[in-house]
Amino acid sequence: MLDPDVGERLASRTLELVDVPSVSGEEAAILKTLAERVPAEFDVVDGEDGVLFVASGTRRPGSPFVVLAGHVDTVPPNGPLEGSREAGWVHGRGAADMKGALAVMEQTGAWLASDPRASDLDVGLLFFAREELPIAHSALLPLFDRCPAARSIDLAIVMEPTANAIQVGCMGNLNAQVDVRGSAAHTARPWLGRNAIHAAIEELGPIAAWGPRDVEIDGLVFREVVSVTSIEGGIAGNVVPDHVRARINLRYAPTRSPADAEALLRELVSHPDAEVHVIGNAPPGPVRATSALVERLRLAGDLPVEPKQAWTPVAEFGTIGVDAVNFGPGDPQYAHRDDERIGVPALVRSYEVLRAFLAAREVG
Repeated sequence: MLDPDVGERLASRTLELVDVPSVSGEEAAILKTLAERVPAEFDVVDGEDGVLFVASGTRRPGSPFVVLAGHVDTVPPNGPLEGSREAGWVHGRGAADMKGALAVMEQTGAWLASDPRASDLDVGLLFFAREELPIAHSALLPLFDRCPAARSIDLAIVMEPTANAIQVGCMGNLNAQVDVRGSAAHTARPWLGRNAIHAAIEELGPIAAWGPRDVEIDGLVFREVVSVTSIEGGIAGNVVPDHVRARINLRYAPTRSPADAEALLRELVSHPDAEVHVIGNAPPGPVRATSALVERLRLAGDLPVEPKQAWTPVAEFGTIGVDAVNFGPGDPQYAHRDDERIGVPALVRSYEVLRAFLAAREVG
């Protein structure tokens, strides 16, 4: 039976975690806070380089290894640093993405520690830093290189905001810089130069015309999109500009490789005056909607299964062949907003579903 006070505990712990600043790159304090609450029944598997990876006891032969995974960092705050509670909500930076999920992970670990025989699965908790930064700063990829146990995971449940749905796969995320060159001249005699802004309008036109493209995988629709996210150029009102720099973001479906995505971008921006520099290219996450463990999670809460229209660490688990899905209490619509929040009923629901999943039953 679910403890009637669990909602209060989850809300209080979420608020405590919100009040620990943890902007990407500054996660030591929150990792220390989480480490202090790990039950003695869990063994530390890895604790290096912004990672706290623990597992409940000795691995049992034949028992699948399931890991609840959550990032501890947030984007920078844009307002008061302290969180608050009001009318069934916890407010503050990271509440939805994803300190509410961290509280659920902690509470799930405490329940398992209180009854080690409650699940037939071996369970781990993986807390990690630097998720909100480009993939070049990943804390997970170095973990996978140094920690053999990470490669033995049978299912990683990445507790990104999904409003308690299962969201499978994730989009690839390519960021590029485009430089368009011209030659300067006086605006009274522009024919003596080559206007880089005029050229950029023409050369970036195919991106503006490339509308969303739907890609269906196992009945789930991922939507590919490309956007110009910034543009700058020009030095004075009477000078024909000789340089324009634009930033491009391409979100691409799991059917494309990172190389395919880069080729697509270079096809869209192919003018000889345009130089394309890829800044970062995080791969998409494979779609794992039909495995036995994912189906067990779905049945535990009669959960909807949806595509993930964003990038998440599911992709990083995919690089080492580990099945992973997204499932968490945060609502994506509140992530990164100035009024970021999470509902207490959503926290309880997430915890209830995970308990039912680990105990191989349906939510009562």
